[in-house]
Amino acid sequence: MILRSLFTTFFLSFCLVLGAGFFFLENHWVDCSLLEQEAKACPSVVLDDQGNELARFELDRRELISYPQIPDVVVKAFVAAEDHQFFNHTGFSIKGIIRSALVNLYNGRVVQGASTITQQVARLLYLSHERTWWRKIKELFVALQLERQLSKEQILELYLNNMYFGRGIYGVQAACKRFWNKSVDQVVLHEAAMLAAVAKSARFYSPLNAPLTARRRRNVVLRSMCTLGFIGKHEFEEARETPLEIEDYIPGNPIRLYIQEWVRAWAENKWGKEALYSKGLRIKTTINVAMQQAAEDAFAPKIKKMREEMGEILNGGMVCVHAPTGAIKAFVGGYDFKKSQFNRAFQAYRQTGSSFKPILYSLAMTSGFEMDNVFIDEPIELVSDQGKIWKPRNWNRKFEGSMTLVRALAFSNNIIAVKLLMQIGAPKVAAWARHFGIVRDLTPYPSLALGTAHASVEENVAAFNVFANNGVYVKPHLVEWVKDEWGRKGWDYEPVEQRVLDTKTNSKMVKALTCRLIFSKQFYEKKGWLQSEAIGKSGSTNEAMTTWFVGSTPEYTTAIYVGRDDNKPMGKYVYASSTAFPIWLNFAKQLPCTKKNFYYDPELNPVTINWLTGRQTSEHDPAMVTILQ
Repeated sequence: MILRSLFTTFFLSFCLVLGAGFFFLENHWVDCSLLEQEAKACPSVVLDDQGNELARFELDRRELISYPQIPDVVVKAFVAAEDHQFFNHTGFSIKGIIRSALVNLYNGRVVQGASTITQQVARLLYLSHERTWWRKIKELFVALQLERQLSKEQILELYLNNMYFGRGIYGVQAACKRFWNKSVDQVVLHEAAMLAAVAKSARFYSPLNAPLTARRRRNVVLRSMCTLGFIGKHEFEEARETPLEIEDYIPGNPIRLYIQEWVRAWAENKWGKEALYSKGLRIKTTINVAMQQAAEDAFAPKIKKMREEMGEILNGGMVCVHAPTGAIKAFVGGYDFKKSQFNRAFQAYRQTGSSFKPILYSLAMTSGFEMDNVFIDEPIELVSDQGKIWKPRNWNRKFEGSMTLVRALAFSNNIIAVKLLMQIGAPKVAAWARHFGIVRDLTPYPSLALGTAHASVEENVAAFNVFANNGVYVKPHLVEWVKDEWGRKGWDYEPVEQRVLDTKTNSKMVKALTCRLIFSKQFYEKKGWLQSEAIGKSGSTNEAMTTWFVGSTPEYTTAIYVGRDDNKPMGKYVYASSTAFPIWLNFAKQLPCTKKNFYYDPELNPVTINWLTGRQTSEHDPAMVTILQ
């Protein structure tokens, strides 16, 4: 009785499965004609300040190719790696199913698949990647449908066009472009095996992520090709010993890609990855292409030359803002995005060095000091609370005696800067720097006068821009607005600004900050100078670990740092005047120049003084300088 019941149950179950199988097979549940109608998500577009396209974000990078374009070596590599009997079976492998079923039963869950290439196509195009028995059953029936409606060549074409290779790369053509910057019809044996190796798992075997593991997997594919007779032993051994030689080619300007990456991170943080890659956003940036090109033309040759002398660890960052609005018109995040995605314009925090001194001097002017006040440049010793002695020194290791504050600022005198800070009070200076957007490492020690505070290039350009913008701090911004695919604004930039200096104090600072550039003009005028007034300040940290130049024309402020990525000294006799300043000057000469002069408060009067004694003098005095009082 029991046996009869079991037999009846088994027979009914068998008939049910068999009937369901015939039902599925005789009806076209999979419409393969729709495969040619590729559904495309709506990409988001990044615009420059004129509304022209700078970049775009798409869900994936895919270049479809037809089966005749796929070389035989690629076909053999994938067959050897994934499905030895692909051209012979009807969509699934009985042996593979039995083997994986036993393993999965032993483990109590699905841990091993037995998918043929056809089953993988079914999963890629129609099903999820969940590891369940039900998904495997559906995958089997869809694979059978594909085999009935498509040729083997069509199935393989679908497979090779939809295979995922990591980092948003789909299909062998896009993978070849990224890995080696070549078309799939140009690949050779070891490269074909590398493509097939990734098919097992883009996460674990992509040469972009794990080159050593990828090479081992590639060699497994090569051995399989040899075993199957697709290649000879000599070809196998030669290909096995070939290095990976992955180029990791990313299309686009190696510097301008920093802009694209900044926008990607910003937009994903605000709206998420799905919105950025598929919702058709229009992101209007402040970048001006002509100014960006000028920045790259000024930055890249200088850094290239220094890298030839100091090694590839030498790099830098650069940001230019429109003085009244803080709109970032150009920025450089590094020498080559393809080799280092670290954005030195926004992510690198370096000691500010003497580029911090204008902040100190502006507080001095606010506190009642004047540019004609005389200090003594002399050796000094300061004792810390722990009893340690500090002996500050000047960059040229010399002491010049009496000089005015305007000369001390222009020639970046360290002793007088420390004396000035001691008279004002270090805590006041630290608090004052925060109004300029400098907030890191403001420990109220005397050394703060020499720029021990850290800042990014973005922060330093905003701080110095206060002087170009008539005493008003404005936070830099890179995006003006964002619209959806229907043209509706979803986000608008809201200015962040505050007055830091009154117009009289700012005018005194601007006049003083022109002095050094007037002096430099004598040396650079033959090579061409600016068509407008300019202010600027260099900066250098101990043994030139970082060299800065921050400078402004009446319309644009730019900050540049040059230094090693490991923050080690560039050399004993390396100065900002030969590193960052030439970049700024070459760039500033290319800037639009509709405004020639800075604003000066009309209630102030120009006074000609001797910048050593502070006494009024004539224009014929070789030590003459003009200040405002």
